[in-house]
Amino acid sequence: MQGRTGDGNRHMSADARPDAADGPRAVASLTRRRLCALIASLPATAGMPSSSLLAAGTTDDDPGPAPRTVNTNTGTAAMLTRPVGKSGESVPVIGMGSSNTFDVGVTPDERAPLLDVLRELQAAGASVIDTSPMYGRSEAVLGDLVEELHLRPKLWVATKVWTKGREAGEKQIAASMRALKVSRLDLLQIHNLLDWQAHVPTLHDLREAGTIKFLGITHYRADAHEDLQRVLAAEKFDFVQVNYSLAEREAERHLLPFCRERGIAVMVNRPFADGAMFDRVRDKPLPPIARQLGVTSWGQYFLKWIVSHPAVTCVIPATSKAKHMRDNCRAGFGPMPDASQREAMAKAW
Repeated sequence: MQGRTGDGNRHMSADARPDAADGPRAVASLTRRRLCALIASLPATAGMPSSSLLAAGTTDDDPGPAPRTVNTNTGTAAMLTRPVGKSGESVPVIGMGSSNTFDVGVTPDERAPLLDVLRELQAAGASVIDTSPMYGRSEAVLGDLVEELHLRPKLWVATKVWTKGREAGEKQIAASMRALKVSRLDLLQIHNLLDWQAHVPTLHDLREAGTIKFLGITHYRADAHEDLQRVLAAEKFDFVQVNYSLAEREAERHLLPFCRERGIAVMVNRPFADGAMFDRVRDKPLPPIARQLGVTSWGQYFLKWIVSHPAVTCVIPATSKAKHMRDNCRAGFGPMPDASQREAMAKAW
């Protein structure tokens, strides 16, 4: 299940703060040196020298996803993309989570289906992959499989920090980058707001150093939405990851309008409410409105309803089956429902 954990002003302890006269470059340099040392102390990763992981100004073979033609509700061949705030960058609306699904061992039988999942993601023009150190071996498995398929230049990779204390957070971030075999992250999120004030300085320093592009916070429960909004109002974040679906509509009351007004990108987890939504529609035919929208499955129906909300940037359903990945991606193509059609979809399901 996606995001299952408990996800301002910047603060920095006196012993970690360089002389104020040195400015932000010194702060970034300090964090970079510390993380380089941490990475160097970790076990070597095949094909990824530790010294290259945080090299200034380098991104290996990672120029980021190629620009894509935006589907403007006309059913064009390209997957719909959405802007990331005011950054000038856009991402495809359908991505992929990795909770549970990529926490597997090393045998070919365990990993072969996941290679096919990644192939389907890439073939559809999708690129966003979300993971976390909370998800067992998922980061390392993704690192291995993405390397095997030579997909890194085509992917937009997000992970999280999920621990208490700034020093522990720095070690965890370094370990995550080693596991993922990346020198640069597209998005680093504070998972379920855990000790968020301690991690904010590290995230800002890493962005200043060019190691991460976007900063975010996450949660998976509706009772945390008020806390998410409070933190977003106090501290500058580019992304919030939150639960939102036809079964869990609480985010649209306050949080989604707030994010749209502030230009904060929204990544949606739990799009199927942990699978409970499929149980509800088992053996139930799709309503007539599905045909109008080019929808041929309940999975597409649920996802298209989510990404048609004007505040939503992308959604990250998790799957270990290629046919489900292919079906999920189809929700990013074709016409999108307007406000009245979204309400009709909600009533019909």
